[in-house]
Amino acid sequence: MRLDLSFFVFCCKSFLGDDESETNYYDLLGVERDASAEDVKKAYKRKSLQMHPDKLAQRGQTVTDELQAEFTKMKEAYEVLSDPHKRETYDAIGARGMKWIDEPFSIDPQDLATNFSKSSVVDRAKIFAIFVAVAVAILLLPIFICLHLDGSFGENASWFATFIPLWIWDGFLVFYHVRLIMMGPIERPEHIPEEEWSDPLPMPKRYMSFFRFGLLTLFEIFATLKLDDSFGGSWLMAFLPYYLWELMSVYKKWPMTKMKIVTIADLEAALGKSTAEFTEEEKEAVKEGYAVVSSLEGEDFQEAIRAKSAARQELVKSAFRFIFSLFLLLQLGGSFTLSWWLVFLPVWVISVLVCLNNYQTFAEVQKKAAEKDPTLFGIEGDPLNTSTDYGAVGVDGTATPDAAGGGASPPTPLTEDERENLKAEVMVHASNLCTKCCSQGFVLVLVCLFVAKLQGATFSSFWIISPFLLVAGIILCCLGFAIFGISEQPEDAELFNTTAAFGGETEPDTAANSPTIIPTDYAPPSTNKPEVDIELGGGSNNTTPTTDLDADNKTAESSAATPVDLLDTVPSKEQTDMGDLD
Repeated sequence: MRLDLSFFVFCCKSFLGDDESETNYYDLLGVERDASAEDVKKAYKRKSLQMHPDKLAQRGQTVTDELQAEFTKMKEAYEVLSDPHKRETYDAIGARGMKWIDEPFSIDPQDLATNFSKSSVVDRAKIFAIFVAVAVAILLLPIFICLHLDGSFGENASWFATFIPLWIWDGFLVFYHVRLIMMGPIERPEHIPEEEWSDPLPMPKRYMSFFRFGLLTLFEIFATLKLDDSFGGSWLMAFLPYYLWELMSVYKKWPMTKMKIVTIADLEAALGKSTAEFTEEEKEAVKEGYAVVSSLEGEDFQEAIRAKSAARQELVKSAFRFIFSLFLLLQLGGSFTLSWWLVFLPVWVISVLVCLNNYQTFAEVQKKAAEKDPTLFGIEGDPLNTSTDYGAVGVDGTATPDAAGGGASPPTPLTEDERENLKAEVMVHASNLCTKCCSQGFVLVLVCLFVAKLQGATFSSFWIISPFLLVAGIILCCLGFAIFGISEQPEDAELFNTTAAFGGETEPDTAANSPTIIPTDYAPPSTNKPEVDIELGGGSNNTTPTTDLDADNKTAESSAATPVDLLDTVPSKEQTDMGDLD
């Protein structure tokens, strides 16, 4: 079995389930599972003579939709079993699995959840093992580094051996890049015209990506060998691949920072012709130096602004990384004896700048929102216009238009949907601000622990990665409870009634509240009710004593006329309470 199929079966078998209603392709063609390609072809020809709609019509048989569907299904079975690649896939995961691979969003999530609830413990354990393996693969390298720093590997432990998890990751990434290059250019889909098609992963871009990754890997190898004193060159030689990688990053982002954003109308006006009349050289020139948008109010304009801002931020980060690497190079090379806190100064500065940049972005968005709708923040009037029209007169002493008209016109009222979108935009940027600041604070705490350890602190290195270990443990526990705790819900099971559980109003119980029917031949025992004074709370003063004969007659008449509800004879709360008085 192919490796991709083995991995798919290992991961997703519990979600596919066993569909008993699914027709077996081998049964449709009438062949065994080990049938050869020639046997499958012969079986298809034989079935076509029997099931083809034209053949059925020639024999005088009416071709119904059901017969047409059966022939279509049989033809689909032949298309799968006649292709060795598809046949192997079908044998491994069935028709439902093939559909999931070809159309991932065609499967109902409810069906996947139902199949998973019916899966075995072994299948669930496989999924949980994948999450555990991912967590181990991510945390294994930091754990090894901490063990090396704490001396658990011995005094003469090799850094190259400590970085074994890193070399494994690099091996996987090399395999990915090589396979991406070996795939060749992506073929144009049939539904896309040739003039509109462009390869999303052009070959030069793939080669450049592989080369840049090679530079980083070379820097990792040189630096590790230098730590083990196995590299004959200086630290500058070890850092040289990294500096080349940074230069290539700057070269890649620099044109985007200088990119000019123009509309299609402005571009056509500048060149004096429509975009359809542009030559190939003009198109390439526009593509390299301009970002063409439909209008300055559209979403593509905002996207171009964000891309340009992101490129500038990347250049700033590259500059700080270069400065930090320079400080690190001087410290490791012995040219200067600096405090490690000073070496990490660029890290402190860039963290503060990241928080300030996000705050500035949030402030700008909030300011624009307040201009469009001042009441959105509970402020009456324009909070940004603090000027007054008092004394706004011209040189001749007459009032200016601003003074006469009362200043600038108020903003146009927004619709409810526009207000909600504006509020959502402000909330998104506020959330981004909190997320960035909290993440930067978290990173600074970890970096401070790391720098303190470099400076000679005696605490264990595991305190540096302890937050990651804690978070990973909590996530794995939650995943374990979720994976092994899901069970199949019986069809006749009663759902949990949250209203009744928390003391809310529930549906009336018809069995408990239904009137009790008294048989017509029932006669209550004769009782003489004494007159009760209303001041004692016993009832009305108009109550008169009745004889046994009168009571029997009234009871028989009422029973014969309509059923009697015993709940109507229950005394009120006031009667029962006051009747207890002596």
